[in-house]
Amino acid sequence: MDKSIKILGLIAIISVSSMFIFGTKTDSIKNVLNSDKNTSETYQIKALKIPDYLEFAGEKVPLNKPDIYERIDKELLVNTYWQSNGLLLIKRANKYFPIIEPILKKNGIPDDFKYLAVIESGLQNITSPAGATGFWQIMSATAKENNLEVNANVDERYHIEKSTEVACDYLKKAKNRFGNWTLAAASYNAGMYGISKKLEEQLVDDYYDLLVSDETKRYVPRIVAVKEILSNPEKYGFIFDKEDLYTEPEVKIIKVDSAITNIARFSKDLGINYMVLKLHNPWLRENNLNNASKKLYEIKIPKDL
Repeated sequence: MDKSIKILGLIAIISVSSMFIFGTKTDSIKNVLNSDKNTSETYQIKALKIPDYLEFAGEKVPLNKPDIYERIDKELLVNTYWQSNGLLLIKRANKYFPIIEPILKKNGIPDDFKYLAVIESGLQNITSPAGATGFWQIMSATAKENNLEVNANVDERYHIEKSTEVACDYLKKAKNRFGNWTLAAASYNAGMYGISKKLEEQLVDDYYDLLVSDETKRYVPRIVAVKEILSNPEKYGFIFDKEDLYTEPEVKIIKVDSAITNIARFSKDLGINYMVLKLHNPWLRENNLNNASKKLYEIKIPKDL
């Protein structure tokens, strides 16, 4: 009898304790829900509505396929809510697209490929861990195969006009090989051989039906998403004035067919400094231009000194 009473008492104590614990937990949840947000009252992270129709280089994106829809959604979210990077891309695009666009047009490459340069480099002269360099992330061997000069003294992968021409040559060859621009774009990431092999192995002929590496899987959706955002910035919350955008100053060309022993001194003689000359001519890699072959180089300097 005493034992039964003790057991009942223990059960009662446990029940009361449980009520206290779970009651406290419930109250805490209510307090969190009723408390002020831990961000600005106006700050919201909103799910994006995917446009009914998206295309790349005139080729429709099959948004009716759930996997493709999710891949596009991911890239739109990532590039919309990485706000600082998005705004920088918009600013740089205003500066560099006017240089890239006419070269693409001249070569018969769809205008949408300017967004490929955006996702490759962020429109910056960067170098990848693998050694790919410049706006179009060209490898040294590829550059040399396409008659770009690459050495310690001069690296024309940093020359925006010349590197864009090389990218155009590649994309034209890829289009001829694959028959459409979407696969040509994918091959810029995975290589023509890599894409051809995957297509053959998987018995398909469409990028959107192809199982590829995560990087290549994201590649075209990233281009499509960046195109959509940069084409409609206000729709995605990017607010700016025209004067906020970067611009390329007018330049004049100085032609040089001899060596320059000291580029800093050369710059001074032109009425500018070494930094300004290098900003306009990042392909000059050292403080001298050897030019033993007497090659004709075109050096940009600001028009208004």
